[in-house]
Amino acid sequence: MRLGYIVPIAVFIVFAIALGIGLTLNPRDIPSALIGKSIPAFDLPAVPPRSLGLATDDLKKGDVVLINVFASWCVACRVEHPLLMELARSGVVQVYGLAYKDAPENSDRWLGQFGDPYTRTGVDRDGRVGIDWGIYGVPETFIVSGDGRIIDKHIGPISPADLQNKILPLIAQARAQ
Repeated sequence: MRLGYIVPIAVFIVFAIALGIGLTLNPRDIPSALIGKSIPAFDLPAVPPRSLGLATDDLKKGDVVLINVFASWCVACRVEHPLLMELARSGVVQVYGLAYKDAPENSDRWLGQFGDPYTRTGVDRDGRVGIDWGIYGVPETFIVSGDGRIIDKHIGPISPADLQNKILPLIAQARAQ
C-alpha cells in the first residue's frame, strides 16, 4: 500500500525538479549546429531597386560582418531596427540583410519607411536559404568571420545590452584572431 503513494510522489518530485531547471534557462540560448562552421553556399538577388544581393562569396572578403534576418511583416524587427541603423552609421561593422519569406516590394517599402542599414540585402522569398542557415524565425542575427565561418547566432531582437555585452565583444574578438 505504501508503494502506491511513494511512486506518484517520486514522479511528481522528478517533474518538479525538471520544471525548475527548465525555468532557469534562457529561451534565446538555442544552440546552433552551424557555429564554428563555414556558411552554407547561397546566392540571393538584391531587394529591388538595390543592386547588391547577398551570396556566399560576399561573406568571405576578409572582415567580420553581421547578417540580420528580417521581414516586413515582423513586428520584433521594427523593435531592433533603430539599433541596426545606429550600428551601420557607426561603421563598426558592415550589416548585411537577408529578407526572409517576404515579397521584395514589401521589403523595399519597409526599408524605405524605416531606413536601410544594410550594405547588401538578399531576398530569400521561399525561405530555402533560411533553412540552410538554421533560421527559426525573424529576427535572427549572425556574426560571420572574414573567412566565412559562423561565429555566433542571436535569436530575437537585438537589445542595446545584447549589442554591448555580446555582439560587439565577439566582433572585436574575431578581428583580433
